[in-house]
Amino acid sequence: MTTTTMTLAKALNAALRRSMEADQKVVVMGEDVGRLGGVFRITDGLQKDFGEARVMDTPLAESGIVGTAVGLAMRGYRPVVEIQFDGFVYPAYDQIVCQVAKFCARTRGRIPMPMVIRIPFGGGIGAVEHHSESPEAQFAHTPGLKVVACSNPVDGYWMLQQAIASDDPVIFLEPKRQYHSTKAEVDDEATPGPLWASRVVRPGDAATLVAYGPTVGTCLDAASVAADEGRQLEVIDLRTLSPLDMGPVFESVRRTGHAVVVHEAHVNLGLGAEVAARVTEECFYSLEAPVLRVGGWDTPYPPARVEEEYLPDLDKVLDAVDRSLAF
Repeated sequence: MTTTTMTLAKALNAALRRSMEADQKVVVMGEDVGRLGGVFRITDGLQKDFGEARVMDTPLAESGIVGTAVGLAMRGYRPVVEIQFDGFVYPAYDQIVCQVAKFCARTRGRIPMPMVIRIPFGGGIGAVEHHSESPEAQFAHTPGLKVVACSNPVDGYWMLQQAIASDDPVIFLEPKRQYHSTKAEVDDEATPGPLWASRVVRPGDAATLVAYGPTVGTCLDAASVAADEGRQLEVIDLRTLSPLDMGPVFESVRRTGHAVVVHEAHVNLGLGAEVAARVTEECFYSLEAPVLRVGGWDTPYPPARVEEEYLPDLDKVLDAVDRSLAF
Protein backbone atom coordinates (compact mmCIF):
# COMPACT_ATOMS: atom_id res chain seq x y z
CA MET A 1 0.00 0.00 0.00
CA THR A 2 1.28 3.46 -0.93
CA THR A 3 -0.37 6.26 1.02
CA THR A 4 0.50 9.89 0.45
CA THR A 5 -0.79 13.05 2.12
CA MET A 6 -2.04 15.36 -0.62
CA THR A 7 -3.92 18.57 -1.18
CA LEU A 8 -6.67 18.50 -3.79
CA ALA A 9 -4.33 20.22 -6.25
CA LYS A 10 -1.64 17.58 -5.75
CA ALA A 11 -4.20 14.78 -5.97
CA LEU A 12 -5.49 16.05 -9.31
CA ASN A 13 -1.94 16.40 -10.60
CA ALA A 14 -1.17 12.83 -9.53
CA ALA A 15 -4.36 11.60 -11.19
CA LEU A 16 -3.43 13.25 -14.48
CA ARG A 17 0.06 11.80 -14.28
CA ARG A 18 -1.22 8.30 -13.57
CA SER A 19 -3.74 8.48 -16.42
CA MET A 20 -1.10 9.70 -18.87
CA GLU A 21 1.28 6.92 -17.85
CA ALA A 22 -1.45 4.31 -18.31
CA ASP A 23 -2.66 5.50 -21.74
CA GLN A 24 -0.56 7.19 -24.41
CA LYS A 25 -3.75 8.60 -25.94
CA VAL A 26 -4.41 10.87 -22.94
CA VAL A 27 -3.41 14.45 -23.79
CA VAL A 28 -3.74 17.63 -21.72
CA MET A 29 -4.45 21.00 -23.28
CA GLY A 30 -5.35 24.49 -22.13
CA GLU A 31 -4.11 27.97 -21.42
CA ASP A 32 -0.78 27.95 -19.55
CA VAL A 33 -1.03 24.26 -18.66
CA GLY A 34 2.45 23.50 -19.98
CA ARG A 35 5.45 25.57 -18.94
CA LEU A 36 3.56 27.39 -16.16
CA GLY A 37 1.74 24.30 -14.93
CA GLY A 38 -1.64 26.05 -14.86
CA VAL A 39 -2.70 29.07 -12.82
CA PHE A 40 -3.52 26.72 -9.91
CA ARG A 41 -0.49 24.46 -10.66
CA ILE A 42 -2.67 21.42 -11.33
CA THR A 43 -0.59 20.44 -14.37
CA ASP A 44 2.76 21.34 -12.79
CA GLY A 45 5.62 19.25 -14.19
CA LEU A 46 3.54 17.33 -16.71
CA GLN A 47 4.91 18.99 -19.85
CA LYS A 48 8.48 18.44 -18.65
CA ASP A 49 7.82 14.73 -18.16
CA PHE A 50 5.47 13.98 -21.08
CA GLY A 51 6.53 16.55 -23.68
CA GLU A 52 4.82 19.34 -25.58
CA ALA A 53 2.97 16.91 -27.85
CA ARG A 54 0.95 15.59 -24.91
CA VAL A 55 0.73 18.70 -22.69
CA MET A 56 -0.14 21.56 -25.00
CA ASP A 57 -0.25 25.27 -24.26
CA THR A 58 -3.07 26.74 -26.31
CA PRO A 59 -4.08 30.23 -27.41
CA LEU A 60 -6.56 32.17 -25.27
CA ALA A 61 -9.53 30.81 -27.20
CA GLU A 62 -11.79 28.42 -25.33
CA SER A 63 -13.93 27.63 -28.37
CA GLY A 64 -10.81 26.67 -30.29
CA ILE A 65 -9.48 24.58 -27.40
CA VAL A 66 -12.65 22.53 -27.06
CA GLY A 67 -13.15 22.34 -30.84
CA THR A 68 -9.64 20.94 -31.24
CA ALA A 69 -10.32 18.45 -28.46
CA VAL A 70 -13.45 17.29 -30.31
CA GLY A 71 -11.31 16.43 -33.32
CA LEU A 72 -8.77 14.62 -31.16
CA ALA A 73 -11.49 12.59 -29.44
CA MET A 74 -12.93 11.62 -32.82
CA ARG A 75 -9.50 10.28 -33.79
CA GLY A 76 -9.19 8.07 -30.72
CA TYR A 77 -7.42 10.36 -28.26
CA ARG A 78 -8.63 11.15 -24.75
CA PRO A 79 -8.17 14.91 -24.38
CA VAL A 80 -8.32 16.53 -20.97
CA VAL A 81 -9.16 20.20 -21.45
CA GLU A 82 -8.51 22.77 -18.73
CA ILE A 83 -10.75 25.84 -18.64
CA GLN A 84 -8.69 28.31 -16.65
CA PHE A 85 -11.63 29.77 -14.70
CA ASP A 86 -15.32 28.86 -14.58
CA GLY A 87 -16.51 32.11 -16.17
CA PHE A 88 -14.18 31.57 -19.14
CA VAL A 89 -16.11 28.51 -20.32
CA TYR A 90 -18.85 30.45 -22.10
CA PRO A 91 -16.94 31.08 -25.36
CA ALA A 92 -16.76 27.27 -25.61
CA TYR A 93 -20.41 26.76 -24.68
CA ASP A 94 -21.49 26.32 -28.31
CA GLN A 95 -18.87 23.62 -28.90
CA ILE A 96 -19.77 21.83 -25.65
CA VAL A 97 -23.53 21.84 -26.17
CA CYS A 98 -23.68 21.41 -29.95
CA GLN A 99 -20.71 19.11 -30.57
CA VAL A 100 -19.34 17.49 -27.40
CA ALA A 101 -22.73 16.59 -25.93
CA LYS A 102 -24.40 15.45 -29.15
CA PHE A 103 -21.74 13.75 -31.25
CA CYS A 104 -22.11 10.24 -29.88
CA ALA A 105 -25.89 10.32 -30.33
CA ARG A 106 -25.52 11.92 -33.75
CA THR A 107 -23.41 8.97 -34.91
CA ARG A 108 -25.70 6.44 -33.19
CA GLY A 109 -22.89 5.51 -30.85
CA ARG A 110 -20.38 4.66 -33.57
CA ILE A 111 -18.04 7.48 -32.56
CA PRO A 112 -17.68 8.10 -28.81
CA MET A 113 -16.53 11.40 -27.36
CA PRO A 114 -14.06 10.49 -24.56
CA MET A 115 -13.25 13.96 -23.30
CA VAL A 116 -12.87 15.58 -19.88
CA ILE A 117 -13.38 19.30 -19.49
CA ARG A 118 -11.90 20.41 -16.17
CA ILE A 119 -13.46 23.56 -14.74
CA PRO A 120 -12.33 25.23 -11.48
CA PHE A 121 -15.62 26.52 -10.06
CA GLY A 122 -17.06 28.46 -7.14
CA GLY A 123 -15.91 31.43 -5.10
CA GLY A 124 -14.05 32.09 -1.90
CA ILE A 125 -10.69 33.10 -3.40
CA GLY A 126 -11.15 36.88 -3.50
CA ALA A 127 -11.43 37.10 -7.27
CA VAL A 128 -13.69 39.13 -9.52
CA GLU A 129 -16.64 37.95 -11.58
CA HIS A 130 -15.83 35.45 -14.37
CA HIS A 131 -13.39 33.90 -11.87
CA SER A 132 -15.86 32.77 -9.20
CA GLU A 133 -18.96 31.41 -10.90
CA SER A 134 -20.95 28.19 -10.56
CA PRO A 135 -22.24 27.17 -14.02
CA GLU A 136 -22.94 23.52 -13.19
CA ALA A 137 -26.72 23.62 -13.75
CA GLN A 138 -26.24 24.75 -17.35
CA PHE A 139 -24.22 21.63 -18.12
CA ALA A 140 -26.30 19.25 -16.00
CA HIS A 141 -29.31 20.40 -18.03
CA THR A 142 -27.61 19.34 -21.29
CA PRO A 143 -28.35 15.75 -22.38
CA GLY A 144 -25.23 13.90 -23.49
CA LEU A 145 -22.94 15.39 -20.87
CA LYS A 146 -21.89 13.78 -17.62
CA VAL A 147 -21.19 16.25 -14.82
CA VAL A 148 -19.29 15.48 -11.61
CA ALA A 149 -17.92 17.58 -8.75
CA CYS A 150 -15.20 16.45 -6.36
CA SER A 151 -15.02 17.83 -2.82
CA ASN A 152 -11.82 16.38 -1.33
CA PRO A 153 -8.37 15.08 -2.36
CA VAL A 154 -9.29 11.38 -2.27
CA ASP A 155 -12.29 11.85 -4.55
CA GLY A 156 -10.34 14.22 -6.77
CA TYR A 157 -7.63 11.60 -7.29
CA TRP A 158 -9.94 8.74 -8.19
CA MET A 159 -12.81 10.60 -9.86
CA LEU A 160 -10.53 12.32 -12.37
CA GLN A 161 -8.97 9.02 -13.42
CA GLN A 162 -12.41 7.44 -13.78
CA ALA A 163 -13.65 10.41 -15.82
CA ILE A 164 -10.66 10.18 -18.18
CA ALA A 165 -11.27 6.45 -18.65
CA SER A 166 -14.94 7.02 -19.49
CA ASP A 167 -16.05 7.01 -23.13
CA ASP A 168 -18.59 9.75 -22.37
CA PRO A 169 -17.77 13.46 -22.24
CA VAL A 170 -17.42 14.59 -18.65
CA ILE A 171 -17.59 18.08 -17.19
CA PHE A 172 -15.25 17.79 -14.20
CA LEU A 173 -15.86 20.51 -11.61
CA GLU A 174 -13.13 21.35 -9.11
CA PRO A 175 -13.78 23.63 -6.08
CA LYS A 176 -10.97 26.10 -6.48
CA ARG A 177 -11.09 27.37 -2.90
CA GLN A 178 -10.11 23.87 -1.75
CA TYR A 179 -7.17 23.32 -4.10
CA HIS A 180 -4.60 24.07 -1.41
CA SER A 181 -6.69 24.36 1.76
CA THR A 182 -6.91 20.83 3.15
CA LYS A 183 -4.96 17.59 2.93
CA ALA A 184 -5.98 13.95 3.05
CA GLU A 185 -4.36 10.52 2.92
CA VAL A 186 -4.59 9.10 -0.62
CA ASP A 187 -3.99 5.38 -1.06
CA ASP A 188 -3.14 4.84 -4.71
CA GLU A 189 -3.75 1.10 -4.40
CA ALA A 190 -7.26 1.41 -3.01
CA THR A 191 -10.32 0.31 -4.94
CA PRO A 192 -12.44 3.39 -5.63
CA GLY A 193 -16.21 3.37 -5.55
CA PRO A 194 -18.25 4.03 -8.70
CA LEU A 195 -17.98 7.46 -10.28
CA TRP A 196 -21.72 8.00 -10.73
CA ALA A 197 -22.65 7.63 -7.06
CA SER A 198 -23.44 9.96 -4.17
CA ARG A 199 -22.19 9.20 -0.68
CA VAL A 200 -23.13 9.77 2.95
CA VAL A 201 -20.10 11.54 4.44
CA ARG A 202 -21.56 12.08 7.92
CA PRO A 203 -24.44 10.05 9.38
CA GLY A 204 -27.25 11.65 11.34
CA ASP A 205 -30.96 11.47 12.07
CA ALA A 206 -32.22 15.02 12.67
CA ALA A 207 -32.09 16.41 9.11
CA THR A 208 -30.43 15.72 5.77
CA LEU A 209 -27.96 18.18 4.23
CA VAL A 210 -27.33 17.62 0.51
CA ALA A 211 -24.27 19.31 -1.02
CA TYR A 212 -21.48 18.96 -3.58
CA GLY A 213 -18.12 20.50 -4.32
CA PRO A 214 -17.21 23.44 -2.06
CA THR A 215 -20.35 23.31 0.10
CA VAL A 216 -19.69 19.79 1.38
CA GLY A 217 -17.13 21.23 3.77
CA THR A 218 -19.56 23.97 4.78
CA CYS A 219 -22.22 21.39 5.60
CA LEU A 220 -19.77 19.24 7.56
CA ASP A 221 -18.83 22.29 9.63
CA ALA A 222 -22.52 23.02 10.22
CA ALA A 223 -23.10 19.42 11.28
CA SER A 224 -20.25 19.65 13.79
CA VAL A 225 -21.76 22.76 15.36
CA ALA A 226 -25.23 21.21 15.40
CA ALA A 227 -23.84 18.11 17.12
CA ASP A 228 -22.64 20.32 20.00
CA GLU A 229 -26.27 21.39 20.37
CA GLY A 230 -27.56 17.83 20.36
CA ARG A 231 -28.64 17.58 16.71
CA GLN A 232 -27.12 14.97 14.43
CA LEU A 233 -27.27 16.15 10.82
CA GLU A 234 -26.67 13.70 7.98
CA VAL A 235 -24.46 15.11 5.20
CA ILE A 236 -24.58 13.70 1.67
CA ASP A 237 -22.01 14.54 -0.99
CA LEU A 238 -23.78 14.23 -4.35
CA ARG A 239 -20.48 13.91 -6.29
CA THR A 240 -22.33 13.24 -9.57
CA LEU A 241 -24.66 15.99 -10.79
CA SER A 242 -25.63 14.37 -14.07
CA PRO A 243 -26.68 11.66 -13.71
CA LEU A 244 -27.94 12.34 -10.19
CA ASP A 245 -27.70 9.43 -7.78
CA MET A 246 -30.66 10.09 -5.50
CA GLY A 247 -30.82 6.71 -3.76
CA PRO A 248 -28.83 7.70 -0.65
CA VAL A 249 -30.72 11.01 -0.51
CA PHE A 250 -34.14 9.32 -0.58
CA GLU A 251 -33.09 6.80 2.05
CA SER A 252 -31.82 9.56 4.31
CA VAL A 253 -34.85 11.83 3.95
CA ARG A 254 -37.23 8.96 4.67
CA ARG A 255 -35.46 8.63 8.04
CA THR A 256 -34.98 12.31 8.93
CA GLY A 257 -38.08 13.89 7.40
CA HIS A 258 -36.13 17.10 6.72
CA ALA A 259 -33.93 18.09 3.76
CA VAL A 260 -31.79 21.14 3.00
CA VAL A 261 -29.89 21.44 -0.30
CA VAL A 262 -26.80 23.67 -0.30
CA HIS A 263 -24.82 25.01 -3.27
CA GLU A 264 -22.90 28.16 -4.15
CA ALA A 265 -24.80 28.78 -7.38
CA HIS A 266 -27.74 31.16 -7.15
CA VAL A 267 -30.94 29.47 -6.02
CA ASN A 268 -33.21 30.26 -8.97
CA LEU A 269 -33.24 27.21 -11.29
CA GLY A 270 -30.12 25.86 -9.61
CA LEU A 271 -29.39 22.19 -9.07
CA GLY A 272 -31.10 22.39 -5.69
CA ALA A 273 -34.44 22.87 -7.46
CA GLU A 274 -34.09 19.51 -9.22
CA VAL A 275 -33.01 17.76 -6.02
CA ALA A 276 -35.93 19.32 -4.12
CA ALA A 277 -38.41 18.27 -6.81
CA ARG A 278 -37.19 14.67 -6.83
CA VAL A 279 -37.21 14.43 -3.03
CA THR A 280 -40.74 15.81 -2.95
CA GLU A 281 -41.90 13.33 -5.60
CA GLU A 282 -40.34 10.28 -3.95
CA CYS A 283 -40.48 11.13 -0.23
CA PHE A 284 -43.63 13.23 0.05
CA TYR A 285 -45.22 11.25 2.87
CA SER A 286 -41.95 11.15 4.82
CA LEU A 287 -41.35 14.89 4.73
CA GLU A 288 -42.16 16.88 7.86
CA ALA A 289 -41.26 20.20 6.22
CA PRO A 290 -40.70 21.57 2.71
CA VAL A 291 -37.31 20.92 1.14
CA LEU A 292 -35.28 24.10 1.65
CA ARG A 293 -32.48 25.48 -0.50
CA VAL A 294 -29.45 27.52 0.51
CA GLY A 295 -27.42 29.18 -2.23
CA GLY A 296 -26.07 32.40 -3.63
CA TRP A 297 -28.24 35.42 -4.26
CA ASP A 298 -29.90 35.83 -7.66
CA THR A 299 -27.39 38.46 -8.75
CA PRO A 300 -24.17 38.45 -10.75
CA TYR A 301 -21.20 37.43 -8.62
CA PRO A 302 -20.30 40.37 -6.37
CA PRO A 303 -16.99 42.15 -5.73
CA ALA A 304 -14.51 40.15 -3.67
CA ARG A 305 -14.86 42.26 -0.53
CA VAL A 306 -18.51 41.24 -0.13
CA GLU A 307 -18.44 37.71 -1.57
CA GLU A 308 -18.76 36.16 1.90
CA GLU A 309 -22.17 37.83 2.15
CA TYR A 310 -23.11 36.11 -1.11
CA LEU A 311 -21.84 32.61 -0.45
CA PRO A 312 -23.60 30.02 1.74
CA ASP A 313 -21.92 29.75 5.12
CA LEU A 314 -22.33 27.88 8.36
CA ASP A 315 -24.88 30.36 9.75
CA LYS A 316 -27.07 30.25 6.63
CA VAL A 317 -27.08 26.45 6.64
CA LEU A 318 -27.93 26.23 10.34
CA ASP A 319 -30.67 28.84 9.91
CA ALA A 320 -32.25 26.70 7.18
CA VAL A 321 -32.03 23.65 9.44
CA ASP A 322 -33.73 25.58 12.26
CA ARG A 323 -36.51 26.70 9.92
CA SER A 324 -37.01 23.15 8.66
CA LEU A 325 -37.13 21.61 12.13
CA ALA A 326 -39.49 24.34 13.39
CA PHE A 327 -41.97 23.89 10.54
